[in-house]
Amino acid sequence: MKGVRVAVVGAGAVGLSTAVSIAEDLPFCSVTLIAEKFSPDTTSDGAAGIVYPGTFPDIPLERQRRWFKDSFDCLLAIAQSEHAPEAGVIMSSGWQIFKEVPANTKPHFSECMIGFRFMTDEEMKRFPDHKFGQAFTTVKCECSNHLPWLENRFRKAGGQVEKRKVNSLQELSNYDLIVNCSGLGSKTLVHDSNIYPVRGQVLSMEAPWLNHFIRDGDGKTYIYPGIHSVTIGGTRQQDDWSLNIDEEDTKSILERCSKLEPSLSKAKVLKKWVGLRPSRKNVRVEREVVQLQGRKVPVVHNYGHGAWGVTFAWGTAQDALGLVKQCLSEMPLQAKL
Repeated sequence: MKGVRVAVVGAGAVGLSTAVSIAEDLPFCSVTLIAEKFSPDTTSDGAAGIVYPGTFPDIPLERQRRWFKDSFDCLLAIAQSEHAPEAGVIMSSGWQIFKEVPANTKPHFSECMIGFRFMTDEEMKRFPDHKFGQAFTTVKCECSNHLPWLENRFRKAGGQVEKRKVNSLQELSNYDLIVNCSGLGSKTLVHDSNIYPVRGQVLSMEAPWLNHFIRDGDGKTYIYPGIHSVTIGGTRQQDDWSLNIDEEDTKSILERCSKLEPSLSKAKVLKKWVGLRPSRKNVRVEREVVQLQGRKVPVVHNYGHGAWGVTFAWGTAQDALGLVKQCLSEMPLQAKL
């Protein structure tokens, strides 16, 4: 009998990965995924989906390493399985290039990447404005495939889905435990003033001849070939809430990316997309207890990943699952029956 009622708020990459982790690992829980938007209308749907980590300044590096390794290993296993086509996860090889040699030429995540090495002088001739490069294979997640696949996996594990906006945690007082993966929505849902949008604009290009990614080390210019198209970008505009396509940004993206990959000048623009990354100085993966309708209800937070939602989703989902287990271990027995 499923005695513990768990609500997961948010159906992006982080919310779905967390909901799947809980539903599959804790079958005695009745898990409901609640969100205003589901695929194809989430921020995650427009993400380039390349698995490459940023860093958070106040979170121990060992914890961030674990998040990345857990995510990478999970997605690599999917990419190498029979589920890869419907799950939208592929292996992706390419180059990251730098205008100046970085202080840390071999970052912590290099040991997880497949075949990580420094680019040769001959390879660097292709990028005359850059002085240093790294070559490696990572994984890429096509969220337009991956999110529906995750939702189906969640339902198969007994999860229930509810499409509605949650304006206040008070609306969820009938649940025994709440998991907050609401991203930018946490600004109002849990009154977090530390979360802010970083506007990202990308283009989907028809360029089937491109097989390798190119990423500028500053993170602002990138070319990521995928299953359906090539995603090129981008912008990182902090505190910009605009979801309108900016044609000046479009022009800049095309110019910057065509400089790195001249053949893009012959490619057709299939789609222009804008999303607001739910950014925070440090991603929030922690638990607290809130008072709802006279009851103390544990809340596990998992949000604020910024541009690295897909990259860290499975890793922070495992951390959130651990926090859920801690909460359950402290619950009175009658709540579990």
